[in-house]
Amino acid sequence: MLNLTVLIIGLIAALPLSVVADTNARAVTTLADGIYAIRHSNAPDHFPQGNTVVIVGDNGVLVVDSCYLPSSAREDIAQIRQWTTKPVRYLLNTHWHGDHSQGNAAYADAFQSLAIVSHTETARLMALRVPPYLAGYPHRMERFQRQLDTGKDSSGNPLTAEDREDLQNAVAGGKAASEAISLEFRDLKMRVPDVTFDREMEIDLGHRTVQLMFLGRGNTAGDAIAYMPKEKIVIAGDLVDSPVPYLGSGFPSEQIVTLKRLAALDFDTLVPGHGNVLTGKSFLQQEIAFLQVVVAAMNAEIGRTSDRPERRLEQIKKAVEQQVDVKAWRQKFAGDDPNERDFFDSFAWPGVIEAALAEMWPR
Repeated sequence: MLNLTVLIIGLIAALPLSVVADTNARAVTTLADGIYAIRHSNAPDHFPQGNTVVIVGDNGVLVVDSCYLPSSAREDIAQIRQWTTKPVRYLLNTHWHGDHSQGNAAYADAFQSLAIVSHTETARLMALRVPPYLAGYPHRMERFQRQLDTGKDSSGNPLTAEDREDLQNAVAGGKAASEAISLEFRDLKMRVPDVTFDREMEIDLGHRTVQLMFLGRGNTAGDAIAYMPKEKIVIAGDLVDSPVPYLGSGFPSEQIVTLKRLAALDFDTLVPGHGNVLTGKSFLQQEIAFLQVVVAAMNAEIGRTSDRPERRLEQIKKAVEQQVDVKAWRQKFAGDDPNERDFFDSFAWPGVIEAALAEMWPR
């Protein structure tokens, strides 16, 4: 199974094709009158596309996240025009990852008065990190083959047998998909947010108010949520993903605090960054509990000795696995779905360990 630790961080790196929790069909959920959540199918290279939310007011439309492929964004725009003749006036990027922002240009082309909004840190990171990913995408198959030929990964470390198998599978099955997506990205000019905020911003769409809020760092340094108190709807970006959290990057210790602030809001409906719409707060509380258990175990293990922890990552992983009931947590999040279980094992679990170590050391 492919090591997916690079998946979300991998918007800045070359990604092997991967077995992820597949989304095979685009689906629309009506959250309330004039409020819609769109779950996209995975891209041809199996990369998961972020959810999009469309909020229609009397004076215009706010869209939350523009997904990964420009073609998918254009499909969403066509759908929006079936729902309303009002223009999209605002586009919020919840964070900088390209699977939530690479459709920005499609919206800017379609709606000339569009304001693209994000947290200040998100705009900075998007300008810094996404363009190199887009520029390097067409050459990723060459990089995979070069790693196979040299026997070393992109960091110069020897390939494991599992790494080699994953790369071989990627090269064998990914050329056509990569070429198709390269055509989409070839002339794509990344549109970075032009309106930013540090803590909060309120948007009045006309008899419909949306509160944009930064509750703290979590999946990235600039995670923003969209909250609609009247409708009791919160749009969480990748602070929350279902059924398996995307925990391969970010700030796990801080994310606990951020998610607790999110849980304190009065809402009945939560739209995650990926996955189906959630009702209530039970999944959110489960994610908080998982992070608390992992962070506590990491703290204990790092503090056990004065040895530098970055030099003993594998030892730390094994020690934490003895303290945390990984099997039980896998079942809670993934159930019996083989793809979701693989995703937990290959991405969420190792990812949260590595992210927690990076966050906690040096202190």
